[in-house]
Amino acid sequence: MNKVSEYIRFGAPILLSWLILLLAFPRTANFPYNYKKGTTWKYDNLVSQFDFPILKTQEQILKERSEMSNLIIPYYRYNDEIVKSSISKVQAMDLHELEPYTAVIVSSFKNIYKKGVRIDAENGSSMVYIQKGKRATKYPASEVLQITQARHLLTSNLESVSSFSNVDSLLRQYGVSDLIVSNLVYDEQVTAQLAGETPNDVSPTSGFIASGQLIVSKGEIVTAEVEQILDSYKAEFNNSVGYSRSRIFLWLSGIVIIFVFLALLILTIFFEDSALLKDGRSVLFILMIFTLTSFVSLIMARLKLGQFIFMVPFTLAALWLKAFFKNSLTFAVYAVSLLPLLMFAHSGLSLFLIFIVGGAIAIIYYDKMNRGWKQFLMSLIIFGGMLGTYVALRLLDIATGSSVQSILFLLVSAFSAVALYPLIYIFERLFGLVSNSRLIELSDTSTSLLRELEKKAPGTFQHSLQVANMAETAGRAIGANHLLLRAGALYHDLGKMNNPQCFIENETLVSENTEIKYHEGQNPIQSARDIARHVTDGLEIAEKNHIPSVVKDFIVTHHGKAYVGYFYNKYLEQGGSPENASLFMYDGRKPVTKEQAILMICDSVEAASRTLKTHSPEAYSAFVEKITQGKMNQINESMLTLGELNVVKDVLKTYLAQIYHERIIYPRNKIN
Repeated sequence: MNKVSEYIRFGAPILLSWLILLLAFPRTANFPYNYKKGTTWKYDNLVSQFDFPILKTQEQILKERSEMSNLIIPYYRYNDEIVKSSISKVQAMDLHELEPYTAVIVSSFKNIYKKGVRIDAENGSSMVYIQKGKRATKYPASEVLQITQARHLLTSNLESVSSFSNVDSLLRQYGVSDLIVSNLVYDEQVTAQLAGETPNDVSPTSGFIASGQLIVSKGEIVTAEVEQILDSYKAEFNNSVGYSRSRIFLWLSGIVIIFVFLALLILTIFFEDSALLKDGRSVLFILMIFTLTSFVSLIMARLKLGQFIFMVPFTLAALWLKAFFKNSLTFAVYAVSLLPLLMFAHSGLSLFLIFIVGGAIAIIYYDKMNRGWKQFLMSLIIFGGMLGTYVALRLLDIATGSSVQSILFLLVSAFSAVALYPLIYIFERLFGLVSNSRLIELSDTSTSLLRELEKKAPGTFQHSLQVANMAETAGRAIGANHLLLRAGALYHDLGKMNNPQCFIENETLVSENTEIKYHEGQNPIQSARDIARHVTDGLEIAEKNHIPSVVKDFIVTHHGKAYVGYFYNKYLEQGGSPENASLFMYDGRKPVTKEQAILMICDSVEAASRTLKTHSPEAYSAFVEKITQGKMNQINESMLTLGELNVVKDVLKTYLAQIYHERIIYPRNKIN
């Protein structure tokens, strides 16, 4: 049952991550070509797979709108009353010698007014709107007569049927020409309204490409015209084509690809730090970061948000991972998390390389620049790395898009990553993890708890400092979490300050030759209990002061399940029974991590090194080997390998030689 529960706890978050990423999986195919104006088309001949319109560029549309905004189409209302009045006046006139041609004149008036008459040279537009009744129609301006043109037309009509040579003079003499006035009333308000709406009438297309038509040939230079056609083809492809096969295959591909991503993540953790797979909280946090990063990559690709993806602070994922894990694991997990970006985003290779560089810089330098104004400098360094990569890719014609916009978005990304880093403290609470920043804070010897330890148990405090330096050095040598080791070492003997005189390093001198001997006259069982109690006391103090569990584990494991050897042997010498051995055992547990194993060894080496009589490389080597051998039955369940143990032993031998090196005996000063 426990095994089943363990599988559920491990598998349920992975299944949830798999479902989330599957829902975000892109539903359409990506446009498979990269191109740029002025470069050579490096692919095979491209033939259109479907009909599509050639979209005008934004510059073309803006230009046409600008031109149309300057072109005002006049709006007229047809006035039938003016027409009736003019014709009635003609019919009522006494035209004298022109009287026989009255019918011709009236007919000409009707034809002229039917076309429409407007005031001369009112507008240079090639089109006009004429409203008759409730309907307005657009006409070519050439079909509408100006007053001068209308009067010339009347004269021509009359000349064609009469024998008069002075028709024009006669029409003016009898006032007939003056009766031709504008029957189209200009509406200034509607004309102004139409002038504001006209630019929106610009067509977004400028042509059409039929299915099967050649778009561009292999080796052809991508000119501005070809680029415009390719952009139009790409837009239609992204908006309409989608996935050409059955939707079942699309879902199957998503299922498999997401599974591969998650498998790569688990394998990365296994090869980098297999012990983490036993730590559900750490795995859950890594899975959360991976899911969040991959989800953003997939959803941005699915929504085709283009260059906005440059603004996403992907490097933040690297910083969050670095807060809890070693650099090699952080970088490997971060790289796997960016794989969806590489595969599905447009210009995925460029984005992957840009953010990989940004993440690497963040991982390497953030420890040195994580405080105060240096955080601002850190943002600039991350931005500089990403910018340099982007420029290099642009020069190679790999990166695409607007340079200025992309650079600004990368700047936002770099600063957002550093600005959002403090959210890590929320993750500490949610996942029960301890960040590197928190470990650094705990390792500050000016904290109230460590100052209290120094005051109450100064010898223990000095011992803890030496163990911390020793363990940190050994941890660095094998790539262990040296920050965790230092914090664990500083707090491992915390319980001794409840009864400091019980421990030899804190024995207080009463006079020059006399000192308090806590264990004098006390039976070995009681002495052993008093000494062993510092483990449980330490846990109580740590709990009261809210010390993280991962640090408290060092209190429980630094003695493991060992015996209080000195008093156990004394008890046996006094005739005690070995059956009571459990009375002399520490109430702890064996180390399970390599850090806990290192601390146990360093604790024993530092304490016992004070008894060394001979100081030589051979003596140090034999001493460290003896101590380590005595701890083998305690550290045999930890993740510390034999190879790593040998490195730790070499480090400790060198460390002892540096501390206890021989000094020059200076001659006595004979000058008084």
